[in-house]
Amino acid sequence: MAEREREKELDAIKEQYLGSKKPKKRVIKPSEKFRFSFDWENTEDTSRDMNTLYQSPHEARLLFGRGFLAGIDRREQKKAAAVHEKETRAELRRKAGVEDRPEDDVVDKKKAAAAEMYDAFDMRVDRHWSEKALEEMTERDWRIFREDFNISYKGSRIPRPMRKWSESKLGTELLRAIDKAGYEKPSPIQMAAIPLGLQQRDVIGIAETGSGKTAAFVLPMLSYITRLPPISEENEAEGPYAVVMAPTRELAQQIEEETVKFATYLGIKVVSIVGGQSIEEQGFKIRQGCEIVIATPGRLLDCLERRYAVLNQCNYVVLDEADRMIDMGFEPQVVGVLDAMPSSNLKPENEDEELDEKRIYRTTYMFSATMPPAVERLARKYLRNPVVVTIGTAGKATDLITQNVIMVKEQEKMSRLQKILTDLGDKTAIVFCNTKKTADMRAKDLDKAGFRVTTLHGGKSQDQREISLDGFRNRRFNVLVATDVAGRGIDIPDVAHVINYEMPSSIDTYTHRIGRTGRAGKKGVATSFLTLENTDIFFDLKQMLIQSNSPVPPELARHEASKFKPGSIPDRPPRRNDTVFANH
Repeated sequence: MAEREREKELDAIKEQYLGSKKPKKRVIKPSEKFRFSFDWENTEDTSRDMNTLYQSPHEARLLFGRGFLAGIDRREQKKAAAVHEKETRAELRRKAGVEDRPEDDVVDKKKAAAAEMYDAFDMRVDRHWSEKALEEMTERDWRIFREDFNISYKGSRIPRPMRKWSESKLGTELLRAIDKAGYEKPSPIQMAAIPLGLQQRDVIGIAETGSGKTAAFVLPMLSYITRLPPISEENEAEGPYAVVMAPTRELAQQIEEETVKFATYLGIKVVSIVGGQSIEEQGFKIRQGCEIVIATPGRLLDCLERRYAVLNQCNYVVLDEADRMIDMGFEPQVVGVLDAMPSSNLKPENEDEELDEKRIYRTTYMFSATMPPAVERLARKYLRNPVVVTIGTAGKATDLITQNVIMVKEQEKMSRLQKILTDLGDKTAIVFCNTKKTADMRAKDLDKAGFRVTTLHGGKSQDQREISLDGFRNRRFNVLVATDVAGRGIDIPDVAHVINYEMPSSIDTYTHRIGRTGRAGKKGVATSFLTLENTDIFFDLKQMLIQSNSPVPPELARHEASKFKPGSIPDRPPRRNDTVFANH
């Protein structure tokens, strides 16, 4: 008895430390009669008797119907299903001895009408947005439209872009003027910005150079002015209705030409105020009355300070090439002009607050190819809930420009330049230099070599600059040697080649320079001479060439300065000399 208890005790200890040794349960396999059969017998398939659709299984026929999905025509399927449903319901009523009710026919008719509407939608699904009327456009169509033209927005309550001039709501007279000017279809920036201007929205437009920005702000500005009383002896002393500011005289005069092209049809008077001309004469023109003033900021502020002009009723402002104005140091003058306008008509800061349609609010357009911090600061102060419209990529050159960058030594530049210009023949080219002295020297060298050359830089008088530009536009000269005065905004048609004889120090200036070619849908070429003294631009230039799928010279790709942004400190292992200097 004691031994048995001792064994039980040992077994209990073993079980505690070694685990139980209970025998495994025997698994009983199910017999054949309990096994589930997955086979499907034809006699068990009742769907063939119930629905005629299953009696003729579908096979892909790619040329059947409209071929929506592997030849399946959804319209035909829906029709067959509706007929079968109606017949089945009638059969069930007949078996149950129930008579047909008139309300059932009404339900059938409603279903048929809904199906027809859905069918009509189906018929439209595969059409491109360009084949559709405006009322047929879906959200998907508008998304594809914006992607097709590389339009992107930032802001709230954004109106639809316009697809063509006839959908723009610009008015009959303006549309007639657009037609006479030969504008067949709007450019992407015009498609996006004009509907915003017509709603008195503040706009920041960021677009590639040569994208048609001028008409994008001129046309809504003219539409705005047509709603106001004409300038007469009663209100001419209060100043113009709209002001456009541009960084250079040439750009201001170019905007004036574009504005007059449309304004003459509406009886609207345009005056330009730029340096290099008599300020008294310009003041006299403003006092005689005009609806639009196009000016450089410095000269316009001079006119305001001398009381030649006032801006008491100016509620439409355009800052063209805003980044260039800031770069040139015109920020105080721009601020001075904006502060001279009535502030009572600024829109409310709360974007949810509804605008009074009867009131005139200040509308501000700001156009730029890049968006540096100084321009953003200006926008935050003077614009109210602006919509930012970006066409393409900010600060990027258009894809129509072929970019060639050549690593050269300083003494090789002139011979290479002459070869490029000789190969061009009668086509036009702009040669950019960084200083007035270099521009004059290179122009003299090219003149001696037999090229038809003229110059354009800040050292020239206004009359000389106009003669140079007119001669270049009229092909009396086919080579223009210029500084950055010609780098921004000036529209000279059909420039075949831009040559950077001297590279600028910033990528923004480079972008604007090469943007003088490849305009209005035409292709152009930009060639840049790069030396080892231009290391400040190496990194940004390499990135731009990679983004635009242009060839990167091996010397640029390998150079240390092209691997790190100027001002950033590259990660590197400590050198031996580092510790020596650290200990001293």
